[in-house]
Amino acid sequence: MLSHDRVWAAIDALAERYSLSASGLAKRAGLDSTAFNKSKRLSADGRPRWPSTESLAKVIEATNSSLEEFFELIEGRAPEIKGTLPAQGSTVPLIGFAQAGAGGFFDDAGFPAGQGWDMVQVPDRAGEGSYALQVQGDSMLPLYRDGDVLIVNPGGAVRRGDRVVVKTTDGEVMAKLLERKTRTMVELVSLNPAHPVRHIPLSEIEWIARIVWASQ
Repeated sequence: MLSHDRVWAAIDALAERYSLSASGLAKRAGLDSTAFNKSKRLSADGRPRWPSTESLAKVIEATNSSLEEFFELIEGRAPEIKGTLPAQGSTVPLIGFAQAGAGGFFDDAGFPAGQGWDMVQVPDRAGEGSYALQVQGDSMLPLYRDGDVLIVNPGGAVRRGDRVVVKTTDGEVMAKLLERKTRTMVELVSLNPAHPVRHIPLSEIEWIARIVWASQ
């Protein structure tokens, strides 16, 4: 019988099969992490709240299962199998540019540290210590738009012509083109032609990291 309780029990069973919490399964499927919370299974007036067909489809796809397997879980006759989730791209920390400038998210070398990071998946394996920065506003147009995600590798060497993210000692975080770097200063060309070229003393730069991928 297709009942509210059995459908939610099947979601819980699918999560358990892959050693995930209900929240972990939701995130794996690209949904809000609270989508499958027990508090979301009833409306404010106590009426049953059913998962959407879109949510179920995403869960089935994310776990590489099938509708038939899901119905077996609903009916309580699926075998107890500990599965392995299908491989996806690398998962790296994600933070917005505004937050990045506030401090507490990076060590002195520009590697992610501290608390408060969300996570995002990228299609290819990112280098160790890589992280993602989400563009906010239009200062990086026309190359990067509001909402684009930049994957940054702080461990890689930077060269002239590289697209880089730079953080200054006063907390400014910017995406620029590295035009020139000397022992005393760096010259940074703005991605937005409306912004001037920046010449910043090396003593005022906290770190420079190369942009290795962008979700455009």
